[in-house]
Amino acid sequence: MAASSPSALALSPTTRVAGSSVLLALRRTPATRLAAVSSGQLRACSWGALRHLRPEPPRSRAPLLRPRAWLSTSQIASSAFTLGTVAVLPFYTLMIAAPNANITKRAVESTAPYVALGLLYAYLLYLSWTPDTIRAMFASKYWLPELPGIVRMFASEMTVASAWIHLLAVDLFAARQVYQDGIKNNIETRHSVSLCLLFCPIGIAAHALTKVLAGSTGRPH
Repeated sequence: MAASSPSALALSPTTRVAGSSVLLALRRTPATRLAAVSSGQLRACSWGALRHLRPEPPRSRAPLLRPRAWLSTSQIASSAFTLGTVAVLPFYTLMIAAPNANITKRAVESTAPYVALGLLYAYLLYLSWTPDTIRAMFASKYWLPELPGIVRMFASEMTVASAWIHLLAVDLFAARQVYQDGIKNNIETRHSVSLCLLFCPIGIAAHALTKVLAGSTGRPH
């Protein structure tokens, strides 16, 4: 009999019950319809009873304010990169081309660019944040940043874009301090402000050197 065959004994109880149901249904099926049943349909019937044993994966909800349905991550990072760069250029242009103009002094006094860059940076940081961000930043047992972890973080375009906005905000703030100090002490700052755009530490050092040279030149002998 089929119940005593070795293949049937090797099956689990649930599989034997499902197989018995399929055989019972086939016995009641006419021969003409039985010939049309494929082996794939038999396997589907055999395993159909076991589908409820597989837990369905949890459905994750789309994160808030992440417009990935309209723009991809790469598009958001590229747009933010370009927008931030274009936004700071007028301020550098005024400080370099017309340092003594009233419009330059009023523009430099404004806090609007820093608020805008801060909000953009916060949004990009939110999009690039993952549960492994802190672990990657402070991978050392002493909770200090390590270069390999930072390199892994900057493999993401979104992280690079947020870091670029961070640099733009800090560099513009440093350039403003250099410019205002030059206006206060009547020192040339155009070369130092220009360096602050891409090489901020060098720009600050150039202004400090210029200030020292201007002071030594202006002293009476």
